[in-house]
Amino acid sequence: MKAMLMKGPRQPLQMVDLPMPKPGSGQVLVHVHACAVCRTDLHVIDGELANPKLPLILGHEIVGRVAERGEGAKRFQVGDRVGIPWLGWTDGTCRFCRSQRENLCENAKFTGYTIDGGYAEYTVADERFCFPLPAIYTDVEAAPLLCAGML
Repeated sequence: MKAMLMKGPRQPLQMVDLPMPKPGSGQVLVHVHACAVCRTDLHVIDGELANPKLPLILGHEIVGRVAERGEGAKRFQVGDRVGIPWLGWTDGTCRFCRSQRENLCENAKFTGYTIDGGYAEYTVADERFCFPLPAIYTDVEAAPLLCAGML
């Protein structure tokens, strides 16, 4: 698959061919239809956010369709349109997760920062952090809302 890869801060993204990602347990493989550019992406590229996963596929305002489900993934069906935001994974066990404040998780992982994002043809995501999208928005209209508006 084609992806725009960041190899290090303050370096141009490079178009590369990568193997198709495989969804793990509780994950979905999503065929990316649109991915907006957020100011946070630029902070990562500029090196203003410390310790990104490298190399990294940026992008956390993702709209696409489920192409495959990993073991135990049941929330979405193949073909469902979903959105993938910044918050990509939480441990479910820390004090914040246990009090339903997972956005403050002490061990959180973030789409396009600590886990690969949507500047690619396909991405994988934890189904717990994917959103079904209403049909009233096109893919391009919905993508920026996954950060600013959190549909």
